[in-house]
Amino acid sequence: MTLGTHAQHHLDSLITAWQRLREQPLASAFSILVIGIALSLPTGLYLLITNLDRTSSGLTEHTEITVFLKPKIDTATALSLAETLRNEPGIRKLRFVSREDALLELQRSGLDDVLSSLSSNPLPHTLVIEPIQASPAQIRQLDQRLRQRPEVDAITSAEAWARRLAALLDFGVGLTWLLATVLALSLAAITGNTIRLQIYARRDEIEISRLIGATDRFIRRPFLYFGALQGLLGSLAALIFSGLAILWLNQSVAELATTYGSSFRLATLDLHISALLLVGGILLGLTGAWLSVAHTLRDFD
Repeated sequence: MTLGTHAQHHLDSLITAWQRLREQPLASAFSILVIGIALSLPTGLYLLITNLDRTSSGLTEHTEITVFLKPKIDTATALSLAETLRNEPGIRKLRFVSREDALLELQRSGLDDVLSSLSSNPLPHTLVIEPIQASPAQIRQLDQRLRQRPEVDAITSAEAWARRLAALLDFGVGLTWLLATVLALSLAAITGNTIRLQIYARRDEIEISRLIGATDRFIRRPFLYFGALQGLLGSLAALIFSGLAILWLNQSVAELATTYGSSFRLATLDLHISALLLVGGILLGLTGAWLSVAHTLRDFD
């Protein structure tokens, strides 16, 4: 068989598969809709995790570590420590807040009546530090180094919050893979069942084809293309559903972000992930069709 003849057979099988899809528009549309909805679930969860990661990255870029110095530390010592820490690795910015400035800020916040009853200023000198990297591990290391300083009394940071958020995102990634795996098996079964019904509906045609010398490979080919087409169209439906969902949610997100002076918008699937979803849908359809055809043709023997 020449290369051109082999290619023509594949083209004929693809056309046959497309015609079979069009012969039963309602059943085909229902199967494609089920595949699209099923693929939309892990896709939507992936988009949620991706956008949460983007949001947290934007927030952690401005994560601050507040270092409270011991009350007995005077201003000169506090300023000297601030100058020393500015040259420490891992620190992007450092701002010194004296106890006097801190007291003024509290007075401006409406606590003037309470503070006026105090005989002295109880607030310590404070260092507000912005780390270069805001990952939980980097914040933890910087926190441990700062606590070793004898002038430091207490430290508050977003390390625990960042660690919990990272753990939550990791859990989401694992849940996405688990959901995708379960749904992939289900979609392969759905495609396989559709193909199996088609094979039984064309049993007489298949028997006649075998009598005139058709091989199982020749008989199998249109069904494989049918499964691949179903998977491809289901993946396209999932992309459309996901895009519409993001478009709809972005209206509410835009209004919410505006109240915080932000222009944040939910991100859609990039080209790489979209292509991966399409390829995955095709492979799922092929897998389900292959298993179904192989099992059902054995029953005919």
